[in-house]
Amino acid sequence: MDRHTARWLPESLFGRLVLVLAGGLLLAQLLSAAINLAERDRLLLTAGGVRHAQRIADVVKLLDPMGPAERQRIVAVLSVPPLILSLHEKPLAESDGPGAGTRAAMFGAMLRASLGEDRAMRVHPGDPSAQFSRPMAGPGFGRGPGAGPGPGMMMGGGPNGHRMPPGMGASLRTEVQLRDGTWARFDTVLPPTSNGVPWRLLLALGVLLAAVLLLSFFAVRWVTRPLHVLATAAEALGRDIHSPKLPEDGPREIRQAAHAFNTMQDRLTRFIEDRTRILAAMSHDLKTPITRMRLRADLMDDDDLRRHFEGDLKEMEAMVTHTLEFMRGLGGGEQRQLVNVIALLESLQSDNEAMGRSVRIEGQAHAPYIGVVSLLKRCLANLVDNAVLYGGRATVKVEDSASMLTFRVRDEGPGIPETELEKVFEPFYRLEGSRSRATGGTGLGLAIARNIARGHGGDITLRNLPEGGLEAVLTLPRGS
Repeated sequence: MDRHTARWLPESLFGRLVLVLAGGLLLAQLLSAAINLAERDRLLLTAGGVRHAQRIADVVKLLDPMGPAERQRIVAVLSVPPLILSLHEKPLAESDGPGAGTRAAMFGAMLRASLGEDRAMRVHPGDPSAQFSRPMAGPGFGRGPGAGPGPGMMMGGGPNGHRMPPGMGASLRTEVQLRDGTWARFDTVLPPTSNGVPWRLLLALGVLLAAVLLLSFFAVRWVTRPLHVLATAAEALGRDIHSPKLPEDGPREIRQAAHAFNTMQDRLTRFIEDRTRILAAMSHDLKTPITRMRLRADLMDDDDLRRHFEGDLKEMEAMVTHTLEFMRGLGGGEQRQLVNVIALLESLQSDNEAMGRSVRIEGQAHAPYIGVVSLLKRCLANLVDNAVLYGGRATVKVEDSASMLTFRVRDEGPGIPETELEKVFEPFYRLEGSRSRATGGTGLGLAIARNIARGHGGDITLRNLPEGGLEAVLTLPRGS
């Protein structure tokens, strides 16, 4: 997934998991609601159809053994909307075949189940707005037992006829042949499909969705919290190798990750401490031969050769000392405390002025900074030394906010080529022309300063000023 595709996704893993769960649950609830609504309509239709089919079957069985006069009385009593009953010599509806419609076919099957397959019947969609009437008398009645109505005869429920109630469901016209050949026509209306909003169903689904989402929220938070703790611990480890270890509790996978992280921290600590001890031992061992060489240099008769020899010895001693300071800057074994930033800068300013250097301080820090005093002083001192040695004078500008403390150390020198702005942070790297052994530099000043800054969670960057000169920007995060 590219950056443009994932732009609409939440940034955090917690947000993405909640989004996936919420989307899946919402889709599942919508599908469930659609299925429930369709099933409800089907059940209503089936229930209503069975009831009407059973009533028609009962009426047919009641009319079969009766004569015309008795049938007329029964028809007048039973022909009440939504079931209109009338008797005819011939069927009027078409045969219930493929064109009869789904509801008509289902209704015919239910009616045959009640009357038997040998009964002639026809089911067809009817006209719910039709009015059905019957004459009070006519030829064909009283022709004897079993005689059916004459041609054109129709008996309806009531002297003025009946009309189907408006707003009802699908109308069906069912015609069933009685035993004597008379056709009984039933115009009926099936229960309408519900078009109203099923508020109770929607409320139940909504409550279920809210409950599952709430449970998912806490479940995802519970699952992703160890990742947040691990990320915080990794960030703290980058600032201080001796930061507290992670608790090895919780689920098995979390315990394994915490144990692996603590093991890595122990190995890093041992590696840095072993390297620091080795370099300290080397520094101590090198001081003895350097001291002997200095004593022997004093015995030289050639003054010019003696000065060059002593200069090389001083440089060697400075390299050993600065290398040890570089390694100590990685460890930072001292405890952190509140540091008065302005007082620290004024102390550096006073030390430089005592050596005849020009250092100016601008800006204010609104609150003390939590850090290691000696390391912060070494970091700022290295930046100020570089500015004074290679730019003539230094200006330290302090910028403070709730989240970041920034120091801008500017000089008035020639600057550094753009391609060298990062290389100068490499240990023992020195620029040709701008830096030389005569200045006393070892190429470790900026490397030590950046290590100290990163040990406090910050960083140092360099940039050439448009008006000339170089600016070193030290950023230290608040609350680290």
